Amino acid sequence: MKLSCLQDNLNRALATVGRAVATRTTLPITQNVLLSTEQGRLKLSATNLEIAITTWIGGKIEQEGALTVPARLLTEFVNALPAEQIDISATARPRALQLKCARYDARINGTEASEFPPLPSVEDGVPAKLDPAALRTAITQVVFAAAVEESRPVLTGIKVELDGDSFTMAAADGFRLAVHKGKLLEPVAEPVGVIVPARTFAELGRLLPEQDEPVEMLVTAAKSQALFRLKNVEMITQLIQGSFPNYSQLIPQSSQTRTVVGLPEFLRAARTASIFARDGSGIIRFQMTPGAEGAPGKLAISARAEELGENLGELDAKIEGEAAKIAFSSKYLLEVLQVLGEGEVALETTSPSSPGVFRPVGSTTYTHVVMPMFVQW
Repeated sequence: MKLSCLQDNLNRALATVGRAVATRTTLPITQNVLLSTEQGRLKLSATNLEIAITTWIGGKIEQEGALTVPARLLTEFVNALPAEQIDISATARPRALQLKCARYDARINGTEASEFPPLPSVEDGVPAKLDPAALRTAITQVVFAAAVEESRPVLTGIKVELDGDSFTMAAADGFRLAVHKGKLLEPVAEPVGVIVPARTFAELGRLLPEQDEPVEMLVTAAKSQALFRLKNVEMITQLIQGSFPNYSQLIPQSSQTRTVVGLPEFLRAARTASIFARDGSGIIRFQMTPGAEGAPGKLAISARAEELGENLGELDAKIEGEAAKIAFSSKYLLEVLQVLGEGEVALETTSPSSPGVFRPVGSTTYTHVVMPMFVQW
């Protein structure tokens, strides 16, 4: 293998595939990156056996070939080089990668490409096309609500449903539920429902800001793998097998109190209360009081730490229905408020022991349900 490419392009490519490099593994070769030449371009691949990422960059290929080298060492070395042309060649004995850039020269010992795990391929299946900005918003609004613990594997994933020209993404961890509904760029040929690991979507979300072309999603007929094809990047992931909870049944269909408040003020008051909640079991309390005769209502947000003190913030709010009280985990509250965008948010409640529902006002694309905390009022 002999080629040359630009340091900036190689650096970006290594950062991209680096998201799939295994960190802790019983198979050391998965801590490597595979470099190979393909159709006049340099191809870089990495896999942790759950996710595989491949990307291509332009270069001047003089001799075809393939080699796998430690990803971390190669990435850190290339990142430290000046933004100039890098000349890359593979040596047979020892099996290594030789890199030259400006006045820098390095040799990185490698392994035969044949020892690298075979990368999965998704050739046929049900394709769907998504707008990268819409997909990024959907990922941002649901991925944090997936479970982290592996005790219920299906909850560590995100349920993806494709039907007609619509898609739905839902995540739940037993204490909260996030559901985002969006539009596909083209209708799908048949309905599809799969569970994609939340880690996959988290990594995909980091790649989307640089994308301006539609993202293609392809699910295998057996629903065991899914491919996400971006410009010059492909990500293949294993899918989670199992039955995801019927999340539509978890969304309350009615409420006793609906509180509408400006999102920036709400977020500021919640962040202020979280300072005290941090030392008080992480609980933030809400008291909603309707206004009299058309006057604005009042939303009181408070938190207390028994030995340290307490705080109270008050916001004007449009309150429909009865006066109400409810308490939430400060962590869950802040995480949902931070992904709602701008404008106003509606909080729908029924009782102190029933779930609260957050929705952006003027939009039907997002619903977030949070279980309350039980407190003494």
